[in-house]
Amino acid sequence: MGDFNQSVILEAIRRSGEGLSRIELVDATGLSAQTITNITRRLLDEGFIAEAGRTISGPGKPRVTLRLVAESRFSVGVHLDPAVITFVLLDMSGAVVRRTVERVHDRDPRRIVDLMAETIDALIDGAGVDRGLVAGVGVAAPGPLDAQRGTVLDPPKLQGWHRVPLRSVLAEATGFEVTLEKDTTAAAVGELWTGAGATRGSFLFVYLGTGLGVAVVRDGDAITGSSHNFGEIGHIIVDPDGPPCACGSRGCVEVVCTPQAIVERAEAAGIWTEDPVPGDGVVEERFTQLCERAAAGEPPAVDVLRGSAGHLAILIAALTNVLDVDRVVLGGPFWSRLADVYLREIPEPLNRRSATRELRMLTVEGTVVGDDVGAVGAACVVLDAVLTPRASDLYLED
Repeated sequence: MGDFNQSVILEAIRRSGEGLSRIELVDATGLSAQTITNITRRLLDEGFIAEAGRTISGPGKPRVTLRLVAESRFSVGVHLDPAVITFVLLDMSGAVVRRTVERVHDRDPRRIVDLMAETIDALIDGAGVDRGLVAGVGVAAPGPLDAQRGTVLDPPKLQGWHRVPLRSVLAEATGFEVTLEKDTTAAAVGELWTGAGATRGSFLFVYLGTGLGVAVVRDGDAITGSSHNFGEIGHIIVDPDGPPCACGSRGCVEVVCTPQAIVERAEAAGIWTEDPVPGDGVVEERFTQLCERAAAGEPPAVDVLRGSAGHLAILIAALTNVLDVDRVVLGGPFWSRLADVYLREIPEPLNRRSATRELRMLTVEGTVVGDDVGAVGAACVVLDAVLTPRASDLYLED
């Protein structure tokens, strides 16, 4: 019970931004004044919170404002993408203290884990942070994952990653406790942690990276699924007349909506007259060029992105009709390049297909976290485990 109440108080102070007095904490949490006094005293002693001045509000003694000490704890977030690995160091408020990006040229999981460990050490040292204040490392990786064992199975976009025990080997290499989470789920947690997410009902998070995936937040928590692999949507059909997919169907998300599929459609439309220079970054380079041409108003490029937005709207409509969420949030490493076109093109066909269009209009918005939402979310997963109250903390063990 003590840990749960402590989490409730810390979360209330964190979300307040400017801090709360003990009287305000009683109103915000429903806990007794004595419980608030006891726990806040302990949190002050441990350095999690600090007194931040006094305010006078009506008769009686001035109220002492308590604020979160952001630098009391830190977490590291790592986003493992087939093209790049993004690293961030967050403080306890969720603010990014330091970030770095490493391009992936070696597909060997062992060498990639070594690179992760070296970069994590450099990130912490470069920020001048005491390692003892780092609560852990969160890793966001493409699925499917074996969450119980902390193993990356065989993600379609990560060649050679066959049953890699990433959690244990990275923990051994760094000396930190490691949490492994699906990139889509981690991104949704990152969005939730920005402050507005928890108070704005349920949402579908559409993750636009090298691959596509989704996550759902409801009642302040990201839904993980029974095997922790919620959101695998690669083989939902959005264009029955589309390209053939390796699964045997045609027009799956995997071959219609991903950056590679969009680039292939642009190449077929003659957007480029020259052949691409072979290399690992060719898809991202051409995808960026395509988005820049669309932003400049080139009709063929605009048409390609409008087509991909239409296909994504079909997917989102099917999912929101099943899940009955309040809003849709789009994000991920490729999102910022698509934002203008997608935010303009998706809402109308989405609401036309919505089963609840007579009741409400679904809001479609971009992530507030930015392109690093996967890495930030992975670090937030660690902080979430430290700070967010869970009903399970109330259970008594035998």
